[in-house]
Amino acid sequence: MKANYDMSKAKRGAVLPPAGKTRITIFIDDAILEAFRRRAEKEGKGYQTLINEALSASLGKNNALVTVGTLRKVLREELNTA
Repeated sequence: MKANYDMSKAKRGAVLPPAGKTRITIFIDDAILEAFRRRAEKEGKGYQTLINEALSASLGKNNALVTVGTLRKVLREELNTA
């Protein structure tokens, strides 16, 4: 090892940029976390995956899951215009 290193061009931050996912720490209500864990067990998925899917769906209609109500509305609109 050298006795001194030139850090004049050094940058703070991760050495490698994140690739699609970032690790964070958040606080979630116990009841919400328990509900996601129960749902994850039933569906055979990870609870973090389900939380990620729920957050993604909440960002907009393009990412939202199709519900029965939405499907019925679209079908009614399409059948009325045909």
